[in-house]
Amino acid sequence: MTRIAIVQKAPAFLDRMASLGIAVEAVAEAAAGGARLVVLPEAFIPGYPAWIWRLRPGADMALSERLHRALVENAVDLSKDDLAPIRDAAREHRVTVVCGINERDGRFSRGSLYNTVVTLGPDGSVLNRHRKLMPTNPERMVWGQGDATGLRSVDSACGRIGALICWENYMPLVRYALYAQGLDLYIAPTYDNGDRWIATLQHIAREAGCWVVGSGVAFRASDIRSAAPGLSELYPDADEWVNAGDSAVVAPGGAIVAGPLRNEQGLLYADIDRERIDNARRALDVTGHYARPDLFSLRVNNGPLDPVSFDAPTHP
Repeated sequence: MTRIAIVQKAPAFLDRMASLGIAVEAVAEAAAGGARLVVLPEAFIPGYPAWIWRLRPGADMALSERLHRALVENAVDLSKDDLAPIRDAAREHRVTVVCGINERDGRFSRGSLYNTVVTLGPDGSVLNRHRKLMPTNPERMVWGQGDATGLRSVDSACGRIGALICWENYMPLVRYALYAQGLDLYIAPTYDNGDRWIATLQHIAREAGCWVVGSGVAFRASDIRSAAPGLSELYPDADEWVNAGDSAVVAPGGAIVAGPLRNEQGLLYADIDRERIDNARRALDVTGHYARPDLFSLRVNNGPLDPVSFDAPTHP
C-alpha cells in the first residue's frame, strides 16, 4: 500500500509567490499524513482564471485585459526556476508532486500562456511537463495549444504515473497514448466537477484498469474577490461556492475509494494497492490482450524533449 494525497485548497489568485507558499505548506501537511504522492489542482499557480466564464464579450474587455496582464505577470517560467519552492519541498519531504500551473515560456514569447501540469520527483527534479493540448471554449482566449512532448508517463513511488488536464480526458486517442505506457496511476487535474465528471473518472478506471486520481479546483467567491479590481462585481456573493471541487480517487474497475470532496477545502487521502491493477486487467487490458494491433495503430508525434526546461525519461 502507498498513500497519496489530493490537495483541494484555494490558491492565492493572481499571486505566484503566495500560491507557491500555500503549495509548500500543503506538501508538508500531506507528507506528515504519510503521502508519497501529492497532487495539486489544475492551474493552481497562480489560480484557474475562473472569470473567463463570467466576463461579457465587449463590455468587459478592459477588465479582461487587466486580469490577463496580472495572470501573465504571475505565471510560472520553468526556465527561471519559478517552481523552486515546491521543488525544495518535494526534496525535503521525499515526495512526488504533481502540480497544475499557468506556464509562461519567457525564452520564446512574453505573452503566450499554457495550461500545464508538472511532475516533480522526490529529489526535486522536474520529471515531466505536459501542456494542455486543447483549451476549452473561453480558455482559448487565455492559453495556447500544447503539443505531445509531455504526453508521457514517469516512474514514482506509487508506480508509473501520467496526467491529463480537464477535458483532455474526453479525448480517446490522448487517453490511449497514456494507457499504452503501462500506467498505474492516471491523474486528472480539472476545473470540471459534478456527477458526470465523477462518472468519467470511473469510466477511465474501468477502461484503463488503473487507479484514477481526480484533482478538482474548489473555492468560494471570497477566495477570489480581492485578487484584482473588478472581481468583486463578478462575484457579489462572497459565500458562493464558485467551483465545487469533487476531488476523488477511483480504484481499477471503477469503485470510488475516496471522495468526492464537494464544496469543501482540505486534503483527501487514499491508499493505493497496485495488485488491484493486475486483477482488473486480467479481464480487460485495452493495450494488451484486449487490443487488436493487427487492425488498429496509434501514432503520436511527441517530438524531442526540451532539455532546457526539464529532464524526463524517454519512452517509445
